Amino acid sequence: MAASAKILLLGSGELGREVVISAKRLGAEVIACDSYAGAPAMQVADHAEVFSMLDGDALRAAIDKHQPDYIVPEVEAIRTEILKEVEDRGFTVVPSARATQLTMNRDRIRDLAARELGLPTSKFLYAESLEEMHAAVAEVGLPCVVKPVMSSSGKGQSTVRDAGGIDAAWAYAVEGMRGDRQRVIVEAFIAFDYEITLLTVRTREGVVFCDPIGHRQERGDYQESWQPAAMSAQAIADAQAMAKAVVDNLGGYGLFGVEFFVEGDQVIFSELSPRPHDTGMVTLISQNLSEFDLHVRAILGLPIPGLTHYGASASAVILADRDSGSFRAEGLAEALQPSGPGIDLDLRIFNKPVTRPYRRMGVALALAADGDTGTARAAAREAAAKVTLRYDG
Repeated sequence: MAASAKILLLGSGELGREVVISAKRLGAEVIACDSYAGAPAMQVADHAEVFSMLDGDALRAAIDKHQPDYIVPEVEAIRTEILKEVEDRGFTVVPSARATQLTMNRDRIRDLAARELGLPTSKFLYAESLEEMHAAVAEVGLPCVVKPVMSSSGKGQSTVRDAGGIDAAWAYAVEGMRGDRQRVIVEAFIAFDYEITLLTVRTREGVVFCDPIGHRQERGDYQESWQPAAMSAQAIADAQAMAKAVVDNLGGYGLFGVEFFVEGDQVIFSELSPRPHDTGMVTLISQNLSEFDLHVRAILGLPIPGLTHYGASASAVILADRDSGSFRAEGLAEALQPSGPGIDLDLRIFNKPVTRPYRRMGVALALAADGDTGTARAAAREAAAKVTLRYDG
């Protein structure tokens, strides 16, 4: 029996792993690609290819070899011009080659949101050298946030609080850049009340929204997320309207992680990812269809029924603290034992082959029957703390 669809997955981390699982449940054949062997998604896919997504020749060769029905990017740094080339030849890129070209670069999606669509954003400028960054900081003002235009998981992101920190922020941004574009975005620091991810699913029948997800970051990378985030009806309506405007402009089908800053009822556009979002891992316990299920269904053109949100839920990350190629996760039984009634717990251990300081190696998930996201957050953090990485040697 032939597979219902063949998917070439570009990027095979923990998010890609869950995409593969969702796709396999619906009968798809998946080829997982990444720059290193044994990546999490490769462990559950039908086939694997190892090459850099920035190697245009290798990317084109993998597409020609496998002739996929869908090309699904799951990382930021990809030769997007190759995706445009193969789309012009008749391949389907998710959500589209144009969307990947715009969203893989913070400057391009920011220009679309602020200058073309007129959405509210923080004040921002770009810099391609240390000298330009000094000038940008002077105009944007302090404090400000500096991010590479192409990076992931907060790499290279920092907050500059005084003029003495500009040089270090530039060096850190350059170190954390992905791809070959030495460019940063310098944006004014917003004294927001909280930030959210609005998972927005563009389907053939219209746009579907999940409940807003709150999250907390350290070093520019998410540490915990919770759903639903408490927002006013006006703020939710404004966020949904902005998210719909952006994804409809980008076109194609799939799930988008749209990030906003919120101050009172004011919603400010921040960033967008055309794929499942790390903060959205909370949906593995919070609703009947996870963000990964929704992404795959939208890609394949399958119906999406009404979403059932189970209640107050949270996720908390499990981090490594050193470099190692020999380690194991311990304490899983203790972590899955609730400390009180009305708490459901779950874990995802990502099986990455090596650790690095602050590398995300797993996530704890919690659902609280009392409907309080504070209860769920505490339970998820407690469960994550009970999982320890035992290093050999």
